[in-house]
Amino acid sequence: MQIIILPDSTAIGVWAAGHLMRRLADGRLRVLGVATGSSPLPVYDALAQRLPHSGGRNVRADAESDEDARAAASLTAFALDEYVGISPDRPESYHAVIRGEVTEKLGLDPARVHVPDGTAGDLEKACREYEQLIAEAGGVDLQILGIGATGHLGFNEPSSSFSSRTRVKTLAPQTRRDNARFFTSEEQVPLHCVTQGLGTIMEASELLLVAYGEHKAPAVARAVEGPLTSMCPASIIQWHQDAVVLLDEAAASQLEHLDYYRHVQEHDLLPDQD
Repeated sequence: MQIIILPDSTAIGVWAAGHLMRRLADGRLRVLGVATGSSPLPVYDALAQRLPHSGGRNVRADAESDEDARAAASLTAFALDEYVGISPDRPESYHAVIRGEVTEKLGLDPARVHVPDGTAGDLEKACREYEQLIAEAGGVDLQILGIGATGHLGFNEPSSSFSSRTRVKTLAPQTRRDNARFFTSEEQVPLHCVTQGLGTIMEASELLLVAYGEHKAPAVARAVEGPLTSMCPASIIQWHQDAVVLLDEAAASQLEHLDYYRHVQEHDLLPDQD
């Protein structure tokens, strides 16, 4: 696990965008796992600035920029989760969030962007079919992740099985409180969701977890330095062969070995940044 500490969320977005662009350029990124919530937004914003034709922009007009735009348009993307019972047309739905913050902003082909179906009549079947779509795409090359206050990844709440697959889950009260800012009241936040399982997430070739702000510090510390336990689902990233954790100073503030992580970052033989 590589831990990188940067000054703020803007710097995190720039670092992540550069990393993603290099993966596109060397052909290692064909299937992207995308997350919702506030954490990934700086990544999508910075990536949009690197993709000249995304969102109707054309910042650069050269062969390299055209190649970048074509590479992005050919990406297949899979979202982590969706609420149960919310129409995809509602702004609170993750279909709508992904459409606005990822598909349109990055200039992706809408037909290649997939979000779990939370309105399916047969949710178990829809979950199986989502797993099959990921498998048919060849698996996720790089999965962007945030982390919840409960330590959840996607909507995998504490006690989630490390081998779990895409399925229906019940949201924790803390998660519903945290997500109430996207609704008019906490009561409107759905109780259930469809989420990729921890086993599904761990099959991605690379994980990129983003966290910033002091309120994320306790969860980050448990995930990075705590025991590997289902009580902190994000701790499973310790077991991944290629995980990068991008933190600002505030989110990193409760890490016991912070000085060592800074030392490693300063003396990295293979720096991956602009």
